[in-house]
Amino acid sequence: MRRELLRAEVVYNGFGTPRPDGAIVLQEGIGGACIVAVEGYQSARSGFPDAAVREVGFALSPPPVNAHTHLDLSTMPYSPGPYEVFLEAVMHHHRSGGRSLAAAEAGVEALLATGLGVVGDIVALDEVMRFLLAHPRLTGVAYWEVLEPDPEAADRVLAATEERLRMYRRLERPGGVRVGLSPHTPHTVSAPLLRRLAALAIREGLPLQIHLAESPSEVAYHRDGSGPFGDLLAGYAPDWRPSGLTPVGYLRSLGVLEARPTLVHMIQVVDEDVREVQRAGCVVVHCPRSNKALECGRFPWALYARHGVTVAFGTDSLGSSPSLSVEQEVAFARSWHGAEASPLGLVRAAVKGGYRALRLTPPRLVRGDPAEGVYIWGRPC
Repeated sequence: MRRELLRAEVVYNGFGTPRPDGAIVLQEGIGGACIVAVEGYQSARSGFPDAAVREVGFALSPPPVNAHTHLDLSTMPYSPGPYEVFLEAVMHHHRSGGRSLAAAEAGVEALLATGLGVVGDIVALDEVMRFLLAHPRLTGVAYWEVLEPDPEAADRVLAATEERLRMYRRLERPGGVRVGLSPHTPHTVSAPLLRRLAALAIREGLPLQIHLAESPSEVAYHRDGSGPFGDLLAGYAPDWRPSGLTPVGYLRSLGVLEARPTLVHMIQVVDEDVREVQRAGCVVVHCPRSNKALECGRFPWALYARHGVTVAFGTDSLGSSPSLSVEQEVAFARSWHGAEASPLGLVRAAVKGGYRALRLTPPRLVRGDPAEGVYIWGRPC
């Protein structure tokens, strides 16, 4: 039977540590090609000397994951620039009706065109949630977004959120998209509501995702109320009082980290923040192209690696990133972080980290599995 040996710079079978200069050997059979070996290149070459060798480039792995998107912002123009200016552009786009089902549909098409369909998406519209839950080619988590800074509204918003989530969970399908919850940020959701939403997530076993520590302005706003957020959010969150803590410390003080939320961005952190996140068992989602475009700073990859924090990749919205390609996200991270981020660690984050971020079991590549399960990085979309 015909055998083919695929060789890549990195080969990852979905568990353990990725291997450098690895290979996957495929064998044609009656039912199609299947995996007969996943190992180092030299070992595979010796064990299967008759196999035709194909150099495939960067990596072979199970399909990677886009762990953080805003698909309903997919018609927003790409808007690099200071983070605070970008927030105003998002609010204008939303008020003008740009955040829509049509935008989410376009985003899903762009996502699927990359060859991937495992996604963590932030959802603000009922029709988008229903669309994602019914989509036959997607899996992952659709996180219902909650924004409400008024502490007096906490009970009302919680009750409405619980009712909405019950309705959505009845629409879940085996193997499809499941429902999650996203308190937007700790400064756009009141402390009482944050506590209640975290407790709800724990009680119902809901995946939780929160934007956190994205920009220096956010840190200053939490510390003492200074910086541009004071003016930007003055009318929206008049009851906000700075805690004097870091954003991570603030969530810890409210007990939110007990829900093991997936934390998105996490750029502006100190060593103790990362220790807290590791102790809580949270996964962090890195969106490097968005962070660079919005001048938020450079993700401290080495700090997270030193503390053993699981990292995943997300593309954020097309308003802050030029595409929804996880491969392009990883390639950019490789160039930006240089020697701090090994190719092995980057691939592991995009695959295993992504599935963990969405509380999904990472797929594995083992002998006898169909060849269709092998994702070839860099293949034409």
